[in-house]
Amino acid sequence: MPRIALATYDPGTEPSKDQDLPVLLAALTAAGAQAVARPWDDPEVEWGGFDLVVIRSTWDYAWRTDEFVPWVERVGKATRIANPAEVVRWNTDKRYLGDLAAAGVPVVPTRYLAPGDPAAELPADRDFVVKPTFGAGARFAARYTPGEHATAVRHLARMHEEGLTAMVQPYVAGIDVSGERALQFFGGRLLHASRKRAVLTPGTAYDADKVAHPDLAAWTPTPAELAVAERALAAVPDAPELLYARVDLVDGADGWPQVMELELVEPNLFLFLHPGSVAGVAEAILTAARR
Repeated sequence: MPRIALATYDPGTEPSKDQDLPVLLAALTAAGAQAVARPWDDPEVEWGGFDLVVIRSTWDYAWRTDEFVPWVERVGKATRIANPAEVVRWNTDKRYLGDLAAAGVPVVPTRYLAPGDPAAELPADRDFVVKPTFGAGARFAARYTPGEHATAVRHLARMHEEGLTAMVQPYVAGIDVSGERALQFFGGRLLHASRKRAVLTPGTAYDADKVAHPDLAAWTPTPAELAVAERALAAVPDAPELLYARVDLVDGADGWPQVMELELVEPNLFLFLHPGSVAGVAEAILTAARR
């Protein structure tokens, strides 16, 4: 009986935001595994006692990367972890978009501004987005018009004060028409896909709470979307084995899909939206644990 740990976050006194966790635990148990969910930062857990640790809803890692990445590396030395530590290390920093672009993958154009870099030249002819290279759930992200440069500069200064590197991207207007599509892969195959509308609405402050997945709905990916997603996954350095992946796509100015984000750390699987995928996810996890 394989022993499997699903790494999550500690919600404290609040209910967990991971709707999929109990469903996945039940499916793994029914399939013959000894499966438990544990907070990744619980010092009492002996991670080496599991055949496989699957990073699931570690949704507080983005502002604790100095703790999280070393934890992943320690667990990876003690037992098998998915995704692998080298993948997690690369994917926690959104400068990976530059690596994808260098490999010929269509991505949303991005400039990076680290603390101490010269003052930014912000777009004067279009809306734009400012967000950190370390982040999740639109934390510290905001959309600006060309007339809001002063506010954007203050936003950049705040991030730099906290030691964060900023990203500046053109606002991809296609998201207001066709939304953002998330293609989920598990066990090396397309699992399912979904679509949501834009998260960053005009006038919403960067430090305001945001709805991470507004109007989420099931989606059937187009051949073009699938091709771009597969190109992005093939460009991951060293082509390591991935148990899971989510490729977030938007339509560029030419109408063709571009990668907005490649989620290889702890993507929400949206199993509550795709209950037919639960059995396949459980089987892929069991296969990985038995290797």
